[in-house]
Order: sequence, then structure tokens, then C-alpha cells
Amino acid sequence: MAAGRERETSDAYLEGYAELLAEVAATGRRLSRDELTARRALGERAAKDGQGLRALVVAHLAATRAAWPGGRTADSVLAAVQQAVDAFAAGYEGAQRLAVRREEAARREFIDDLLYGRSDLGRLAERAERFGLRLARAHAVAVADAPTAYDETEPVSRQVEQALLGRFGDRRILFTTKDGRLVCVAPGDQDDVLLYFAKQAHAATDGGRVAIGRPHLGPGGVVHSYEEALNALDLADRMNLDDPLLRAADLLVFPVLTRDRQAMADLVRSTLGPLRQARGGAGPLLDTLTAYFDSGCNAAEAARRLTLSVRALTYRLERVHRLTGADPSDPMHRYTLQTAVIGARLLDWPRKEV
Repeated sequence: MAAGRERETSDAYLEGYAELLAEVAATGRRLSRDELTARRALGERAAKDGQGLRALVVAHLAATRAAWPGGRTADSVLAAVQQAVDAFAAGYEGAQRLAVRREEAARREFIDDLLYGRSDLGRLAERAERFGLRLARAHAVAVADAPTAYDETEPVSRQVEQALLGRFGDRRILFTTKDGRLVCVAPGDQDDVLLYFAKQAHAATDGGRVAIGRPHLGPGGVVHSYEEALNALDLADRMNLDDPLLRAADLLVFPVLTRDRQAMADLVRSTLGPLRQARGGAGPLLDTLTAYFDSGCNAAEAARRLTLSVRALTYRLERVHRLTGADPSDPMHRYTLQTAVIGARLLDWPRKEV
């Protein structure tokens, strides 16, 4: 019974094929443009109906054998078979390519809406099921940055995606690219997915930095986590952080410090503004303070980082004390100076006025 149903299904896409062969055998002519168009249309219909091309080609060959005209030259009949199957396959493949392009366009539109939060959240959650996400759960987003911009067709993108699929199979994760960066969205309780993505992306992009946002609930939560990851990458650039993996949860102190931007700008101007009076401007002394604080206030380590002698570093710190009135070695003054130095890095001072 199953074989009979398959035969009936195949017959629906072989309409007029046996009659066509009989006429070609009798006349020796080639197929007309209208006949080829009809075969292509049947191929398109088969693709849209989800039929397998291999089975349909086999059905064409079986129909050819069954309808083979006896006592006739094979050349004209085989030429017609070739034309008919080629037209049918062309229609089938064309419909598949169109379906793929539409699917890619729908996926890109969904990703844009997901990461920018531009769509109705209820509708977005419905569309997410089609792409393997359940947005009622908490999700976290990891973003990999690199000097080279990537899209989903790049070998690097495919390499990372295949590694994720090979490791985690059908877990509800989404891999994509956005603005030249590699992006992975995963359930918030599957940190192993994001860490594996970070490892693969770091290797595939020749050392590209990866940031992971915090898990957040709902469709809007994906946007929030994505923005946290982007902000972490931007913060790493401004603060000269050299860690290959950044977590937004570990960097929360920085947005807190700049939440009142005007207050931070006032602190930078009032505390570090006098450094502009130094020979060479504020830059060298600000770099000295940065290295000093980053090294845990260890003068020898700070001097090594700046390729200075300890004596030269000490002289610079004394110069900071004279200009600002704040002593970097005094615990109370140190807190104010260090906060101001962090603010200067966040606000890109003194390159930009604040």
C-alpha cells in the first residue's frame, strides 16, 4: 500500500510525460519551449511540496522504461528524456534556491528584530520558536570581535557554527553574525555553550576578543544581554583590557562609575586637570598613574611596564603630587586619584574635553 501511495504521488509530477515520450519517438522532434516550461513548473511544484529529487528522478526513469516505444531508435527518445529531466530538475532546484533565499531573509529579519528589539515582543517570541529559541526563558548573548568583519558565508563563521553544532547538536542555541561580529545566543543556564563558543571564536579569529552579557528573561532580555556584551567590548578598548574573555557581570563597576557622567567629568577635571601644566601635557603622567594602579601600586612593576627606572617612576609620582595635591601613596588620596584615572579612561580624557 505504501509503495502504491508513493507511485501515485510521483505520478502527480509526471503528468503528460509518457505521452510526450511517445510523440517524440514517433516524430523524432525535440521538446518545445512550452513543454520544457511545463516540466520546470512540475519540478517547482515538487520542491514546494517537499518531495525528494532523487525519488522523482528514479520515477522518471521508471516511467521511461515502462513507456519505451518498441522498435524505435533510442537517440531521439533519450534526448527527450534528458531534456525533460533536466528541465524538471532545473525547476526543482530553482524553487529550492528561492526557498533558501526566503528562509535566509526571514532569519536575518528575525535576528535584526531580536538584537535590536524593534518588533512586537509577543510576535517575536512566536517567530523565535521557528529558529530554535524559547524566549520565555532567560538567555545570554556572547559576541566575538575581530579585526576582520565576518558574515555567515565566511569560512570562519561556518567553522565556528559547525563546531557548535558538532558539540551541542540540537540544543536551543542561535549562531549568527551582526555588524561583522560573531554572535551566539544560548539559554542563560547553559554557560558551557557560551564558553565553548568563546574558545572556538577566539581561535578562529586569530585571537579575537569575546564578551558575554548577563542572562536576562524574555525577548527584551536578549537585546539587553547583547548590548551588555557590546558595551563590554567597547569598555575593553577604552580601558586597554587585554583579557580574551570578558564578562559583563565582572565589569559592572564601570557603568556604575559613569552613570552620573557629569559628576565623573567634574572629578576628572578637578583632580587631573592640573596635570596639563606638566611638560609634555597630562598624557605621560596619566599613563604613569594608570600603570601604577594597574600593577597594584607596585613601583617596580609599574616601572617595568613603562620601561622606566624606579627612580624615574618615583619622580613622576612626586610630580603628580605637586601638581594635584593628591599623593598616590596615601590611601585616602589614592582612591580619589584611581577613580579619576578610571573616569579619564572611560571618557577618553585628555584626548577629548569633558
